[in-house]
Amino acid sequence: MSLTTEKPRVSVIIPVYNCPEYIGQAVESVLNQTYFNYEVIIIDDGSQEETRLELQPYREQIHYVYQENQGVAAARNRGLEMAQGEFVAFLDHDDFFLPNKLALQVDCFDAQPQVGMIHTGWCRVNQQGELIQNVEPWHRLPVLDLETWVQWMPILFSAMMFRRRWLEAIGGLDTAFKQASDLDLVQRLALMGCQTAWVPEVTVCYREHNRNDSLNTPLQALESWQVRDKFFARSDLPLGVRYLEKECRYRTLVWVAWRLYCTGYLESMVEYLEKSLSYSPYSLTKTVSDWVKNFVKYSAEFDYQLDALSLSQSKPWQKMISDFRRF
Repeated sequence: MSLTTEKPRVSVIIPVYNCPEYIGQAVESVLNQTYFNYEVIIIDDGSQEETRLELQPYREQIHYVYQENQGVAAARNRGLEMAQGEFVAFLDHDDFFLPNKLALQVDCFDAQPQVGMIHTGWCRVNQQGELIQNVEPWHRLPVLDLETWVQWMPILFSAMMFRRRWLEAIGGLDTAFKQASDLDLVQRLALMGCQTAWVPEVTVCYREHNRNDSLNTPLQALESWQVRDKFFARSDLPLGVRYLEKECRYRTLVWVAWRLYCTGYLESMVEYLEKSLSYSPYSLTKTVSDWVKNFVKYSAEFDYQLDALSLSQSKPWQKMISDFRRF
């Protein structure tokens, strides 16, 4: 962090809630950046004393605010209200930046003044911070325009950086969402005309552990669908995007069904698969085949061991197939 009175160019906002074992590494990962003109804003969203004690050694290097628990979107918005930087980076309390993260993204903004969002790759790490897998979405999605965002939404919020004026123009994050406010924000920014560029580098580590918010897949599934509802209810969508609605809804339902399968919610998985029938471009038989194909693909992409036999023999799956055969 710059020790001068120079106004910071980058505001790093870290919302934290009861994460004493990881928050220190998150803060250290910002303090150890190769880029120095930044500020660190930590919004403590109602943590217990143990988390506050972990932050005590950094009080001279951070801006710290405690608030009653309001959720991550409200915490991020509070940080955005405090931010002075031209650029804003969000960091989840259990993730951590790699040393060149801020430098690479600031350089990209300086080279492309028309760009309002920058995205990068990330690596999945385990509870101890050990590498599981690098994720480099730019190989499959080289251009992040509105249509690509709406179709695929390859988001990890900690991997992104934003021009602050765009975040202020859009009104920040929607606090109605507990898990999907980042998806909603990026869709709204892209629709407003905010351009995105890739920095084709891995810049942040996403930690997977037994208390990840993303493991609440029933809520994740519900909010993913609500984000789609909110977006496609708009009257100002370009015609080309409007034509994508059915396909996008189908992809969303199959994706969240796979996530529900991975976390053991098989009955909910079936509900979302059955709902996807209304949006599938295929016959019933081909749709079921497509579900399996997508489950295999997602499992390969995320290094998850798909037990296809166990899935096909599970009671919810067999009941679903049996119901199909009666029609």
